[in-house]
Amino acid sequence: WRQNTVQDGLLGCTKPGFDGPCAGPLWLLLTILVVFQRNEARAQRPTSFSVVVAIDFGTTSSGYAFSFSNDPEAIHMMRKWEGGDPGVANQKTPTSLLLTPEGAFHSFGYTARDYYHDLDPEEARDWLYFEKFKMKIHSTSDLTMKTELEAVNGKKVQALEVFAHALRFFKQHAVQELKDQCPSLQEKEAIRWVITVPAIWKQPAKQFMREAAYKAGLVSPANPEQLLIALEPEAASIYCRKLRLNQLIDLSCKPLANGLAPELSIDSSFRQAREQLRRSRHSRTFLVESGVGELWSEMQAGDRYIVADCGGGTVDLTVHQIEQPQGTLKELYKASGGPYGAVGVDLAFEMLLGQIFGEDFIATFKAKRPAAWVDLTIAFEARKRAAAPFRSNPLNVSLPFSFIDFYRRHRGQNVETALKRSSVNFVKWSSQGMLRMSSEAMNDLFQPTVSQIIRHIDDLLKKPDVKGIKFLFLVGGFAESAMLQHAVQSAFGSLCRVIIPQDVGLTILKGAVLFGLDPTIVRVRRSPLTYGVGVLNKFVEGKHPKEKLLVKEGKNWCTDIFEKFVSVDQSVALGEVVQRSYCPARVGQRKIIINIYCCATDDVVYITDPGVRKCGTISLELDELDEPSGPKSRRREIRASMQFGDTELKVAAMDVRTSKTVRAAIDFLSN
Repeated sequence: WRQNTVQDGLLGCTKPGFDGPCAGPLWLLLTILVVFQRNEARAQRPTSFSVVVAIDFGTTSSGYAFSFSNDPEAIHMMRKWEGGDPGVANQKTPTSLLLTPEGAFHSFGYTARDYYHDLDPEEARDWLYFEKFKMKIHSTSDLTMKTELEAVNGKKVQALEVFAHALRFFKQHAVQELKDQCPSLQEKEAIRWVITVPAIWKQPAKQFMREAAYKAGLVSPANPEQLLIALEPEAASIYCRKLRLNQLIDLSCKPLANGLAPELSIDSSFRQAREQLRRSRHSRTFLVESGVGELWSEMQAGDRYIVADCGGGTVDLTVHQIEQPQGTLKELYKASGGPYGAVGVDLAFEMLLGQIFGEDFIATFKAKRPAAWVDLTIAFEARKRAAAPFRSNPLNVSLPFSFIDFYRRHRGQNVETALKRSSVNFVKWSSQGMLRMSSEAMNDLFQPTVSQIIRHIDDLLKKPDVKGIKFLFLVGGFAESAMLQHAVQSAFGSLCRVIIPQDVGLTILKGAVLFGLDPTIVRVRRSPLTYGVGVLNKFVEGKHPKEKLLVKEGKNWCTDIFEKFVSVDQSVALGEVVQRSYCPARVGQRKIIINIYCCATDDVVYITDPGVRKCGTISLELDELDEPSGPKSRRREIRASMQFGDTELKVAAMDVRTSKTVRAAIDFLSN
């Protein structure tokens, strides 16, 4: 006999004063570990959805794309966004949200950013402007439904509201575009939605995005299968399978020119009509291969590669192995990475301004002139994209007039004097009102972030399970940077081929559409953490500590034992299920709550060990049985099934007595 722990004490061993009407004690009648595995011959899941819409929700920019299930080879990109910046393709729009002073939705993307920028400085202080807010979800260790985000003006709004506003915006745009093409489309039943998240995100963050999607009205909580959470590097990997040679840039083939290799020749065997459509600047339809691309067709079963998703906020690494003849993918090592995205270069620029003009001044300027600060960051973004490793001429960053005027008012001197007096040697003042940054200065801004990325890839390559890597695919918005391309090629070009897809900033978005069309393509994943529950085992003298001893009904039990469901970095195939069977202790019990614990290591013994934390709860709702009370009524078996092979943990539970499935949900956000 063993026993699970519950929110307010041990199940079946209720603490004094705890006698809740719903969440009662629970004896574990028997523990069964059953693994149901999908047949090796993969069959695509049947789908009733007419169209898949994927939203790539990025730190710095976002967008959507879609594909009809009856024409899966055609991926339709969203309409071009209004606005845009010089030198930046507006295939996606900035992840910027503007709310009115009353907190109502006003605009998103370029429209939000430009409207906010054009507001009178005094008026702008009352408006709620958010940018790069996705990083908050990654960095918050105690994420809940009530977590707040701070707008540029310092005011706070619930993060769930902010994300829901953004997702609702994309829903409205996508649905309108779909209805323009297919007026009879029934959006509630016909659309499968896919939202991308970093693979390194923990379960609470994934659940948060799902809850935001529910709040935005993308899908109903009653139909959770209508929404898929796609892992960004996985999506990129799925898309790269489809690419032809002319759609890839191989940094290992030819000498770099400003960090870019010349485009490979077009394979003449590809049908001319499709090639013209694909290459047309006016076409928003991208055609993919019905099978796999040429690069993949050259690979052998067991070939391994790394996808490095370098985005605005995070760098996400995944290692995949090709399975033939199915063509499916197997994850070889748990997703890894960290907050090493392009935002790090922006923060380095902000620190540089602090060195020159004073950190206190920069903080004051951001607070008092928020719209002008946005203007300055836009100017820097354009120059950041132009940076290249062997560039010799300086880069000019325009300073807004309000910055120059604000500095003179607060410091009593002009910015040129500040530059001359500062210890920064590689930044000069241009008489045209610009900061003139030498190539050394720009390199210094990139160095910390790029070095972290290189170090992390290098650490991954040294792992025992990661050997014989054939390719390193560099994807994500930051992968467009010639600085990063050169650094990665220099560090790893001798170990493997470094490949960059063309339109690299759209790789994840296109891959997310393909994932929505066939979610079974990644057949084996690795568990990012060790998951389990707390149980009672028979107390063994000399093995278990005395403080864990619990005497109940004349028997000695050891409390707080960590019983594993799955171990960290354990391979879990798609469709594998772990089952546990439980029996309620009280007659008429209507609700059972089981705590889920997680840990980053595999050597955990007790739920009280360092590093173990409660990460969620399983809530099982029971139907009332209309039968006489008696000893047999206590033996009501509840069979809970936990599935670890998908991008999210899933739970189902069945009341064995009635053969009726009871509702079960893992809550990662209420701890």
